[in-house]
Amino acid sequence: MTISKKAACNSHGQDSSYFLGWEEYEKNPFHESTNPNGIIQMGLAENQLSFDLLESWLAANPDAASFKRDGQSIFRELALFQDYHGLPIFKNALAQFMAEIRGNKVQFDPNNLVLTAGATSANETLIFCLADPGDAFLLPTPYYPGFDRDLKWRTGVKIVPIQCTSRNGFRITSSAVEEAYKLAQKRNLKVKGVLITNPSNPLGITLSRKELNLLLNFVDKKGIHLISDEIYSGTVFDSAEFVSIMELLPNRNNPQLMNRVHVVYSLSKDLGLPGFRVGSIFSNDRLVVAAATKMSSFGLISSQTQYLLSAILSDHVFAKKYVAENRMRLRNRHAVLVSGLRRVGISCLESNSGLFCWVDMRHLLSSDSLEAEMELWKKVVYDVGLNISPGSSCHCAEHGWFRVCFANMTEDTLDLAIRRIKSFVDSISPIKNCRNSRSKSISKWVSRLSFHDRECDR
Repeated sequence: MTISKKAACNSHGQDSSYFLGWEEYEKNPFHESTNPNGIIQMGLAENQLSFDLLESWLAANPDAASFKRDGQSIFRELALFQDYHGLPIFKNALAQFMAEIRGNKVQFDPNNLVLTAGATSANETLIFCLADPGDAFLLPTPYYPGFDRDLKWRTGVKIVPIQCTSRNGFRITSSAVEEAYKLAQKRNLKVKGVLITNPSNPLGITLSRKELNLLLNFVDKKGIHLISDEIYSGTVFDSAEFVSIMELLPNRNNPQLMNRVHVVYSLSKDLGLPGFRVGSIFSNDRLVVAAATKMSSFGLISSQTQYLLSAILSDHVFAKKYVAENRMRLRNRHAVLVSGLRRVGISCLESNSGLFCWVDMRHLLSSDSLEAEMELWKKVVYDVGLNISPGSSCHCAEHGWFRVCFANMTEDTLDLAIRRIKSFVDSISPIKNCRNSRSKSISKWVSRLSFHDRECDR
């Protein structure tokens, strides 16, 4: 073998349908003028709706983009080695922005912030700090497909699902959490914590106070950690509907519990800057902060990026205006997708945040099975020309749910995507109406999460 066992390990999750759909999109990407029949990327949770606001700010503040302070160049200062604790001016600005998004109901001490190269690095760093190889974290389903890579691949940690279902809108219940914990014990896994996304990816819903309190009670009882990934907190259409886990801690007056709750944040979704690679960890545990800071040296944010973003975030008038306008645009775009799908006879889980909708296509399946979900997904990718993410890639136990993104394209492109879906549904409706309920035989290429055989058929 020419590479290490770790490098060869297949737990990265790259063979997931989530990533395979991306591969197909990259082979035939849609472009409104040069490739109008290509695949439209609806599997990418990227926020492109408010770039004009950021570009207008940059045009009005040329010194920041030119790395100047009071008209004088600080290029050499930024180009030299920087301490991996990060620029104080940026950490202060980021802490204030995080508080602003949460309605200033909670405050974040900049000294308890660890800067990382995106939320991917933040989550992995926390897992390294809190767990050993073979330990486990409990995650509510459905969850972001990339967590199989981010949390497990290099750390050796296991994921045990907390099974949530459509019966109650995929809400977290005490019984589901307890069942997951018992399952981990049955597998002889030591549970080190629970990880949640709030707002949820892929559901696009904010966790309720009831859910957050039951999780706090659970981790307090078990003496384990709780990681709250809140990278979509600024995408909540109505800020009053979002409750950060940090908002509930002070009233408990429990220092030990407070030290076991950690928050992950990023500017990838709220500011639409995934390419800038800006993430952070907030923890009240000084040992965790110290360890995570040392680990962050393997994935630092450039000084130039920190300086530029500190200037943007320190403009509080602009930052507040940006958050409000961005939320309004997301709300409007979300409504376009939901109403468009409704006209086609497809419903979505009622949601209030995120860059995507959790779409119910169970009625379009040929049978209630994983094979049927894969069959439908491949038809949507190849025949309809849309890359969407099947629920199975998000570890959803129910077949026929899909995550569909709406904020990474123009409204004209979204309208085209809806028209494509309508044509597809119209074309299969007569077949659905005439077909009896017996399950179909699914060919071997459908059951495998690979496109290679289909490529031979094309």
